[in-house]
Amino acid sequence: MKHFFTLAFLFVALTSFNKYIGIDDVIAAMKTGNASTVAKFFDNSVEISMPDKSNSYSKSQAELVLKDFFASNPVKSFEIIHKGENAGSQYCIGTLQTKSGAYRTTIFMKQKGERQVLQELRFENR
Repeated sequence: MKHFFTLAFLFVALTSFNKYIGIDDVIAAMKTGNASTVAKFFDNSVEISMPDKSNSYSKSQAELVLKDFFASNPVKSFEIIHKGENAGSQYCIGTLQTKSGAYRTTIFMKQKGERQVLQELRFENR
Protein backbone atom coordinates (compact mmCIF):
# COMPACT_ATOMS: atom_id res chain seq x y z
CA MET A 1 0.00 0.00 0.00
CA LYS A 2 2.87 2.36 0.81
CA HIS A 3 4.27 1.70 -2.68
CA PHE A 4 0.92 2.66 -4.23
CA PHE A 5 0.82 6.02 -2.41
CA THR A 6 4.42 6.74 -3.38
CA LEU A 7 3.61 6.11 -7.05
CA ALA A 8 0.43 8.18 -6.84
CA PHE A 9 2.32 11.09 -5.27
CA LEU A 10 5.06 10.85 -7.90
CA PHE A 11 2.49 10.85 -10.71
CA VAL A 12 0.72 13.94 -9.34
CA ALA A 13 4.03 15.75 -8.78
CA LEU A 14 5.28 15.04 -12.31
CA THR A 15 1.96 15.95 -13.88
CA SER A 16 1.91 19.26 -12.01
CA PHE A 17 5.55 19.95 -12.88
CA ASN A 18 4.93 19.51 -16.62
CA LYS A 19 1.72 21.51 -16.54
CA TYR A 20 3.04 24.53 -18.45
CA ILE A 21 5.96 22.96 -20.29
CA GLY A 22 4.67 23.76 -23.80
CA ILE A 23 3.51 27.29 -23.17
CA ASP A 24 6.64 28.17 -21.20
CA ASP A 25 8.77 27.22 -24.22
CA VAL A 26 6.61 29.39 -26.48
CA ILE A 27 6.87 32.30 -24.02
CA ALA A 28 10.68 31.95 -23.92
CA ALA A 29 10.77 32.02 -27.73
CA MET A 30 8.48 35.07 -27.82
CA LYS A 31 10.86 36.91 -25.48
CA THR A 32 13.62 36.59 -28.08
CA GLY A 33 11.47 36.87 -31.21
CA ASN A 34 12.39 33.34 -32.31
CA ALA A 35 9.72 32.38 -34.85
CA SER A 36 11.32 28.99 -35.62
CA THR A 37 11.07 27.87 -32.00
CA VAL A 38 7.48 29.11 -31.70
CA ALA A 39 6.66 27.24 -34.94
CA LYS A 40 7.77 23.92 -33.40
CA PHE A 41 4.57 24.06 -31.37
CA PHE A 42 2.18 24.99 -34.20
CA ASP A 43 -0.86 22.83 -34.81
CA ASN A 44 -1.64 21.79 -38.40
CA SER A 45 -3.40 25.13 -38.85
CA VAL A 46 -2.79 28.25 -36.79
CA GLU A 47 -4.94 31.35 -36.42
CA ILE A 48 -2.75 34.47 -36.41
CA SER A 49 -4.33 37.87 -35.81
CA MET A 50 -2.37 41.09 -36.26
CA PRO A 51 -3.48 44.71 -36.44
CA ASP A 52 -3.31 44.70 -40.26
CA LYS A 53 -4.34 41.10 -41.05
CA SER A 54 -5.91 37.99 -39.61
CA ASN A 55 -6.09 34.53 -41.10
CA SER A 56 -5.77 30.82 -40.55
CA TYR A 57 -2.45 29.49 -41.86
CA SER A 58 -0.74 26.15 -42.37
CA LYS A 59 2.30 25.46 -40.15
CA SER A 60 4.79 26.62 -42.79
CA GLN A 61 2.77 29.69 -43.78
CA ALA A 62 2.30 30.66 -40.13
CA GLU A 63 6.05 30.44 -39.50
CA LEU A 64 6.73 32.79 -42.43
CA VAL A 65 4.04 35.25 -41.24
CA LEU A 66 5.54 35.23 -37.73
CA LYS A 67 9.11 35.67 -39.07
CA ASP A 68 7.93 38.66 -41.10
CA PHE A 69 6.18 40.12 -38.06
CA PHE A 70 9.32 39.77 -35.90
CA ALA A 71 11.50 41.20 -38.71
CA SER A 72 9.25 44.28 -38.92
CA ASN A 73 8.86 44.48 -35.14
CA PRO A 74 12.14 43.45 -33.45
CA VAL A 75 11.33 42.13 -29.98
CA LYS A 76 12.65 43.95 -26.92
CA SER A 77 10.75 42.00 -24.24
CA PHE A 78 7.67 39.98 -23.37
CA GLU A 79 5.96 40.42 -20.01
CA ILE A 80 3.32 37.96 -18.83
CA ILE A 81 0.09 39.54 -17.58
CA HIS A 82 -1.82 36.31 -16.98
CA LYS A 83 -1.25 32.62 -17.62
CA GLY A 84 -3.64 29.75 -16.98
CA GLU A 85 -5.30 26.59 -18.14
CA ASN A 86 -8.80 25.34 -18.75
CA ALA A 87 -9.85 21.79 -19.68
CA GLY A 88 -6.52 20.77 -21.23
CA SER A 89 -5.94 24.12 -22.90
CA GLN A 90 -3.28 26.63 -21.87
CA TYR A 91 -3.26 30.34 -22.53
CA CYS A 92 -1.09 33.33 -21.85
CA ILE A 93 -1.83 37.02 -22.15
CA GLY A 94 1.13 39.35 -22.16
CA THR A 95 2.69 42.50 -23.53
CA LEU A 96 5.15 42.09 -26.38
CA GLN A 97 7.38 45.17 -26.43
CA THR A 98 8.98 45.73 -29.83
CA LYS A 99 11.09 48.52 -31.29
CA SER A 100 8.02 49.73 -33.17
CA GLY A 101 5.55 49.58 -30.25
CA ALA A 102 3.76 47.39 -27.72
CA TYR A 103 1.30 44.60 -28.53
CA ARG A 104 -1.15 42.87 -26.24
CA THR A 105 -0.39 39.26 -27.12
CA THR A 106 -2.55 36.20 -26.56
CA ILE A 107 -1.18 32.67 -26.93
CA PHE A 108 -3.65 29.77 -26.97
CA MET A 109 -2.52 26.14 -26.85
CA LYS A 110 -4.48 22.90 -26.72
CA GLN A 111 -3.59 19.36 -25.70
CA LYS A 112 -3.36 16.99 -28.68
CA GLY A 113 -2.26 13.51 -27.78
CA GLU A 114 0.87 13.76 -25.66
CA ARG A 115 1.76 17.38 -26.41
CA GLN A 116 0.49 20.92 -26.34
CA VAL A 117 0.04 22.55 -29.76
CA LEU A 118 -0.26 26.25 -30.49
CA GLN A 119 -3.57 27.02 -32.18
CA GLU A 120 -3.85 30.79 -31.96
CA LEU A 121 -1.63 33.87 -31.68
CA ARG A 122 -3.13 37.34 -31.36
CA PHE A 123 -1.20 40.63 -31.53
CA GLU A 124 -3.25 43.75 -30.74
CA ASN A 125 -1.94 47.31 -30.63
CA ARG A 126 -1.68 48.69 -27.09
